[in-house]
Formats: sequence, C-alpha cells, structure tokens
Amino acid sequence: MPKASLALLTGSLLLTLGCANSSNEPAPVAEKVLAAPPNILLILADDLGWSDLGSYGGEIDTPHIDSLAAGGIRFTQFHNAAKCFPSRAALLTGQYAHSVGAGKTFRNPLVNDITLGDLLRRAGYRTLMVGKHHGVDNPYDLGFDHYWGLRSGAANYFNPGQQRAGEPKPAQKRARTWCFDSKCLRPFTPDDPDFYTTDSFTDWSLELLQRYRRDDRPFFLYLAYTAPHDPLHARAEDIGKYRETYRAGYAAIARARYQRLLDSGLIDGSYARSAPLYRDWASLDAQQQDDQSLRMAIFAAMVDRLDQNIGRLLAYLKSIGQFDNTLVLFASDNGSSAEIVDIGGGPVGAVDRWSSLGPDWANVGNLPFRKFKNYSHQGGINTPFIMHWPAGIKRPNHTSEFPGHFIDIMPTFADLTNASYPARLRGEAIPPMEGQSLLPLLAGEAMTRHKPLFWQWSRGKAVLDGHWKLVAWDDPDSAGDGEYELYDMRTDKTELYNVADRHPQIVGRLDTLFDNWYQRVTRLAETVHSGGVKNHD
Repeated sequence: MPKASLALLTGSLLLTLGCANSSNEPAPVAEKVLAAPPNILLILADDLGWSDLGSYGGEIDTPHIDSLAAGGIRFTQFHNAAKCFPSRAALLTGQYAHSVGAGKTFRNPLVNDITLGDLLRRAGYRTLMVGKHHGVDNPYDLGFDHYWGLRSGAANYFNPGQQRAGEPKPAQKRARTWCFDSKCLRPFTPDDPDFYTTDSFTDWSLELLQRYRRDDRPFFLYLAYTAPHDPLHARAEDIGKYRETYRAGYAAIARARYQRLLDSGLIDGSYARSAPLYRDWASLDAQQQDDQSLRMAIFAAMVDRLDQNIGRLLAYLKSIGQFDNTLVLFASDNGSSAEIVDIGGGPVGAVDRWSSLGPDWANVGNLPFRKFKNYSHQGGINTPFIMHWPAGIKRPNHTSEFPGHFIDIMPTFADLTNASYPARLRGEAIPPMEGQSLLPLLAGEAMTRHKPLFWQWSRGKAVLDGHWKLVAWDDPDSAGDGEYELYDMRTDKTELYNVADRHPQIVGRLDTLFDNWYQRVTRLAETVHSGGVKNHD
C-alpha cells in the first residue's frame, strides 16, 4: 500500500502524519508531531440500537452524547462485528476477530495481537481500561497500566456477586470474573449497597484519571460500559422519567423516530424503513402493554444513565482544561438484541430478576434497518459512531457516510500518535493492520474504502466491496452455501431490494472474496492454537 502524509490543520496546531499502512513497517516518521498529543477517550456501549440516541432519532434523553455528535462527526455506516466479543476483539486489536482467535468463542486467549493499549503505551500514553472485556485474558496483561472491570460478559447491575444481607438473591446467569489490575475475583460482591455498574465504571474511570492528573503523558481511556445490555436494571428515578412514554406502543415510537431522522438530515430516501417486525400494539392486552412499556422504560433509563455518566466524564475533562484536546469516540458493540433471557422470580427490573428487552422493541431500536444483534445485516452490524475533538476536527457538526469498521480504530490511533506498529510482540508475529486510518475525515477530506470489509459470526456472513453488499444467514463451515442476498448500498442502505438474481457474476465474485478471506483469517489463529494455548505472562 503506498505511503502518504496528511497535513491536518487544527486551530494553531499543524500535524504532518504518516498514514498507517497495511504492512508491518512503521508509518513514516512525521515531520512534526503535536506538541501536546491528544488524550483519547474511547467509549463503548453494549446492545445499543442505531436509533436509541437522541442524535440518531431517538426520544431517549441523551444530551451529552448528542453534544458530542453536534460538535463532531456523526457516522451513518460504521460497523461492528454483530456480537459482543468478536466486536470487542476487533476493536481492541485492529484485526478481524477470527485472526486473533475470537471469531467463534471468547474462551481462547487472544493470539497474534497487539492491542490499542500496547500501541499507545509505545507512543508514550498512560493506558487505562475500565469496564467489560468479554474474554479470558486480563487486559492488565495486554498493554494497559490499569484495568478495572468485568472480564466476562453481562452481569447483574445492582449486585454481580453473592447475596448480601437483607437483600434478595441477585439473578445471575453464572458467576462472573472481575479484575482489578492483577487481582481477579469470581464472583465480585460489592460492599456498597448502592452499587450500580454504570455509575461505578464512571467512578473508577474518574479515580484513575484523577490519579494521573499531573502526569506529563497524555491518557488513553477505553471505557466499555455494559449498558444497555440485559438484565433490565435501572435506578427508580430514571425509570420514572420514561414510565408513560412507551404506552404509545411500538408503531408510534418507530414512526416518530424515523421522522426525526429524516428531519435532522442524518438520513434520506436511500434509508427506507424496513418492514416492521413488532406486534400490533392493539393486539396486546392491558397487562402485556404494561409489561412491554415498562421494559422499554427501563431500557431507556439505562441509556439515560449511560449518558449522565458520560456527562460526568466530559465535565471533568472541562474542569482540568483537557476537553478541547481529547479525542472522544463513541460506539456500540452490536445492534439492539432480540435475545430473550428470563431468570429469577422478582418483578421486571428488580435485583432478583434478569429480564430482556425482547424482539419488538429491538426492532424499533434498530430502525430503519433489518435484523438484530448476531446478524450480518445492517441491523446487527451498523453502529451509531461519533468522533469528537474540538482541537482536531476541521469540520465539526457534519455527517459521514464512509463505510467504516472497528478495525479502522487501530490505524487511526497509529496515525494520530505516530506510534510504531511492531512486527512482533510477546513472542508472536503480528499480522498487518487490516483497517484504514480515519484521519482524513478529521481534516475534512473525503475518503473512500480501499479494501472490502467482511463479517462472519454464527450463521451470519457478509462482504462489502464498493457499493455492493453480499449477505447470508449460513454457516461457512458447513457443506454448501445458504441463500445469498445482494444489495446496492448506494440506493438501498437498509437492504430491502435483493438483486442477487440480476447480478450472478457479482454474487460469484463476492462469494469468492469471502471464502478467501475466511480461510486466511481462520488459518492465522489456527496456526497458533495448534501449537498449544498461548500464555500471555
């Protein structure tokens, strides 16, 4: 890939950075690096639908996230990997999840990996991670100066551990591992009876930031919330704010969201509404309507509380004079979830009940797209994505249709910080970066995708090459192919008009691209795993 440089004028600061390349060679030495390199705050939500934020058409009160969108770049076609742990692996390593051993399971240690923590530590950053990891590795061993959080998947928000005196037994799927630097606990039972995961993740983040307030190094904080993933748990005062909102029903909320999206100019006619999958609200009896409106009220309260906590972080950055020179990125790890989990006998929303949002409201959450979490259709993989940096974004408050992916974050950070990308780390060869730096977008320049993008999780698989997207619900390891769907994403961004029958040659070409990619990335991890389980120590 040819090497290039980008002159980025940001106020009084001039950067000339070498674009990250897809080889293992470091980017060209920059003529001049920022006198004060930006802090980086990467915020990840969990199971957030594309239209759940106010800045993406939603009715939920999210003023702090919306302010980031208004002062930054809001993306309409940015992608995750459709599922929690593959998305997090791709984001953390800059590789497709399959290349690092996380394509099918979170139970393998990561392989072939340099993490964002490794990269930015090499560039002189203080590296911090708080929140959900969803793997067996401890991020404290993967380039982070500190890691405090949930190493596993979802957990009870009020009490992720054992029953406390005077309280009901918390609903749990199973015991979860939490780590505080090198010390890991399974389970973790908070002493504080007012514990609430979203608040605590922010408390811990602020504690770490304050600890290093006088550090000469810039900070990188990767803050991975579990909200609004189930269980449906929220504080009473937040639920009360939305208790009557959703009695209007699925269709009324969906119509209003879509109209706000159109009115805001974020989408146009190429984002036609997909056919509703939710039930007719009038077909539900009074008890069902009450239950469904309560579930969505709790979900909205979880998103609201998430936004409140992001507001706390932004207020802190402003108080120490670091807000303008902090790059903030916000995304979700997959689309809204139609999965249903029901554990415990307490009422919906209580500590002794694990309940889910369900497919009806998830369909509203992913509006205007089709499908849900786990699918490689846009409803599963298209995330609300926001980049905000007052000192570094030349054209604030604009929308980008660049088809990005979590694998693009690693080369963006490499370019931004002039960090060297190593050929080997922890005794392993590191594959080239798969993604594409987003720095031209910060400079207000147009970008095109240089290489195809790929997805595969469970039976969902897809490839996007230019404006053509091939997608299927099919296990690539089984005999034969499932039925392919082909969409022209220039005019059909919500995948409504399958044109596979009209373009068999394009279907065949993209199918071959996918097969070659899948063989390559799975072979990378299998080569390491065949030699035994890797030890990160």
